[in-house]
Amino acid sequence: MTIRAKLATAIVVAVAGLALTAGVGIWGMNSLGAKFDDVQEAGEARALALELKYDITDFNGWQTAYGYDDGESRPTYLAAFQRFQADLATARKALESPREGALLDRIGDAADDFDRLDAVAWSALRAGRAEQVRRIFLGPEIVNFRRAATAAQQLAELEDANASAQERAFEDSRDDALRLLVGAAIVAALLVVILLVTATDLARQAERRLEPDDD
Repeated sequence: MTIRAKLATAIVVAVAGLALTAGVGIWGMNSLGAKFDDVQEAGEARALALELKYDITDFNGWQTAYGYDDGESRPTYLAAFQRFQADLATARKALESPREGALLDRIGDAADDFDRLDAVAWSALRAGRAEQVRRIFLGPEIVNFRRAATAAQQLAELEDANASAQERAFEDSRDDALRLLVGAAIVAALLVVILLVTATDLARQAERRLEPDDD
């Protein structure tokens, strides 16, 4: 093999090592980007579930309040219930797995029953039947609230578990990408060393050829 061929081969090998490092780096960035998107999506799902938990507790509390303040807090209850309905609609669009859908259906069904019975309680309050209102609030409405709250708690636990799993997957991918990048960098460094050694050896060979013969 000629000097030029040896040098060209060494350069190609070194460039291949650098290309390997760059390729691993790009792959790692793309992989981590996809995993980060998964983490972000899971975090948003967890936040939605927690918001629903809060909404259910909130509108239940305001319903109880207006039952004891002669309806003064009912507008606040209605606003809280509408906020819950908006968050539930958002969750239905964002959470699409069968398990999530089943839990959202349970929440929605319980809330619908809660709202229908609330209309009965409100009519009774306006008619001056305060005792009937209290029986409704302390009986069937508590049952409806617990149905919704239990399903919301299960949804929150589901989303929390999924978010934690996605966070662990991201950390594992980050560690794998780092190990691969370090390995590729070591390989690239070794190939560069080979290039330097080859270039030095070829330079010495060239110098020897240029030296005048003693004869």
